[in-house]
Amino acid sequence: MEKLILVREIYLEAFRNWTSLILKKYFKVFSWFCFALWLVTMYAFIFRVSTGFAFD
Repeated sequence: MEKLILVREIYLEAFRNWTSLILKKYFKVFSWFCFALWLVTMYAFIFRVSTGFAFD
């Protein structure tokens, strides 16, 4: 039983900071992706307004 608890503690210690690092990277990539989508949307809107597109 002691070996099982020891292996469990080693496993938990090894991956304790791992999820935090992955979440930080994921949210950083997600925020840049959202910002890029927002820029594409603004470009399309400004292009349509400048060419006289009728928003009917």
